[in-house]
Amino acid sequence: MKIKLFIDEDVHNELDAALRKIGFDAITAYEALRKRCTDLEQLEYAISQERAVMTFNVEEWVKVNSKYIELGRTHYGIIVSKQLPFSPTFHRLVKLMNSLTLEDMINRLEYLSNWR
Repeated sequence: MKIKLFIDEDVHNELDAALRKIGFDAITAYEALRKRCTDLEQLEYAISQERAVMTFNVEEWVKVNSKYIELGRTHYGIIVSKQLPFSPTFHRLVKLMNSLTLEDMINRLEYLSNWR
């Protein structure tokens, strides 16, 4: 099954539309009316929708992932990246989403820098 993506509010606003245009299922925190929710609230929402989270907030989401794993909880993946311009973010995400499945992403913390 293909990865579905929940894009945190700190990532490019136009990323979701560009991904949808080429056939991916992607929504933003804005679209989901999740603006200004805590990271844990964002993750809970993403889980309820079977979505991986994409964020530029690396430090905090690494902690969120560790806490979830420590608690024995399951999520559908967290993709983290330092702040990048739109084009490399888009191209790396496309490469990742074409290479991994939803099942591959379960409880996985993936660094977008690995997808050049």
